[in-house]
Amino acid sequence: MPQNRQIVLDNRPQGEATPANFRLQTVDTPPLQDGQVLVRHHYLSLDPYMRGRMNEGKSYAQPQPLGEVMIGGTVGEVVESRHPKFQPGDQVVGMGGWQEYSVVDAGQSGALRKVDTTQVPLSYYLGAVGMPGVTAWYGLVKIIEPKAGETMVVSAATGAVGSAFAALAKARGCRVVGIAGGPDKCRYATEELGFDACIDYKLHKDAASLSRALKDACPNGIDGYFENVGGMVLDAVMLRMNAFGRIAVCGMIAGYDGQPLPMAHPALILVSRLKVQGFIVSEHMEVWPEALAELAALVAQGKLRPRETIAQGIEAAPEAFIGLLKGRNLGKQLVKLI
Repeated sequence: MPQNRQIVLDNRPQGEATPANFRLQTVDTPPLQDGQVLVRHHYLSLDPYMRGRMNEGKSYAQPQPLGEVMIGGTVGEVVESRHPKFQPGDQVVGMGGWQEYSVVDAGQSGALRKVDTTQVPLSYYLGAVGMPGVTAWYGLVKIIEPKAGETMVVSAATGAVGSAFAALAKARGCRVVGIAGGPDKCRYATEELGFDACIDYKLHKDAASLSRALKDACPNGIDGYFENVGGMVLDAVMLRMNAFGRIAVCGMIAGYDGQPLPMAHPALILVSRLKVQGFIVSEHMEVWPEALAELAALVAQGKLRPRETIAQGIEAAPEAFIGLLKGRNLGKQLVKLI
């Protein structure tokens, strides 16, 4: 059995995450038992939710245990199988974590899923046609419930979730405006992802300034907002929400260092009769087949072709993850392991 290099959480962050919070180790891969499958990972997904798991405080999921492999989505190839439904060579997606190999109990519901790479690249199953894509789909379709002609806004617009959100909202006849950091990201949003406009939040020192830019980009106000950031960005959007607007709260990356994120204008929830709903996409597995089918179709039609930022080798994962939290990536952040 192969040697397996892994990244484990060595200690919990105090404030911002740093490479010193992680440790690289090499272990022997255990022999397979009946019902198990050995997967060699080709790509590892890095996602903002992982930062919340590193904390010890109460959240929607159990904290990442110290000394154990960091949680994370993976795609790869079955190299050995003692389960009848999987054969060597099968391309699969799962939650293998920050390591080069995983031993999976393949009979466990949802533990491992075969994927078709004839029209969708393998890595896309960690982004556009994976958890981030379904996240965008659920927030848009089930919470925001868009109507043709409405204006949709998404923060962290050029990430894996934002890029899928744009394609899904455009397919429903909406005007789509992004909020991203820097001119390169905003240009990518409008020229490649199909956004009608994109606002560079780095040009604005406060919520009032950002809100004025939103007014120019959204002359008819904002009907639906997909929240990934919080803080000043949420305050600015709240000032432009139309009556009976809907906000899907997916993430609050501005607060992942553990500091509180106050809201400047909570009374607007009442005044504008807003619907504000948080969600965790893994709690809605019943919609995944429908969402994945639409996302795969958009990819096959060339309407969803987001970029990927790819770090090389398992040892690069901690730095790449910290770069993701600081917005250094363009599109989906992956680690290539093979």
